[in-house]
Amino acid sequence: MPINENTVTCQPFHLDLQTSDRQHEISERVDELDIEKEFELLYKKYGPLVHGVLLARLPRDEVQDVLQEVFLGAFKNLRSLRDKDAAGAWLVKLARNHAANFYRSSRKTEELGDTIEVDRSSVNGAAEVLDAIKSMPDSYRETLVLRLVEGLTGEEIAQQTGMKAESVRVNLHRGMKKLRERLGIKVG
Repeated sequence: MPINENTVTCQPFHLDLQTSDRQHEISERVDELDIEKEFELLYKKYGPLVHGVLLARLPRDEVQDVLQEVFLGAFKNLRSLRDKDAAGAWLVKLARNHAANFYRSSRKTEELGDTIEVDRSSVNGAAEVLDAIKSMPDSYRETLVLRLVEGLTGEEIAQQTGMKAESVRVNLHRGMKKLRERLGIKVG
């Protein structure tokens, strides 16, 4: 049969919504995997930084719990981070806010009687140093903990916190001087 205008028929347009829904679902899963991958990289890169910031501000036994809260909040809001290069500064800000919230919520404590004795000879030297650091101003405290506890270099601290390298150097120098004074260590 020859094809002419009278014999050509058109098939009605059919949209397969099921396929489109599947593609959308797959796309969402890929997005979720991308977010999870980004989050994993973020945690590996900035975990020590956030830990150091929290350690400088909180009691040691609370740091791990608050660290998890910080990264949980970061995971929930990761899509709102516009500039990936600002991730370190963003996480530091989250950590500082969580530390402040920790003290705002001020958990109730029970006062201990006078019968408890403390053996000062058994006090850990590292705990003494950390306590001395925690008694310093914020600018020295954070940079010292990030340097001495987390092992970051001055340049790494500057890059990850968004501070200027010169400021980090000055804070480390002055902070170390004050730390030596507080611990009774004489140099030279």
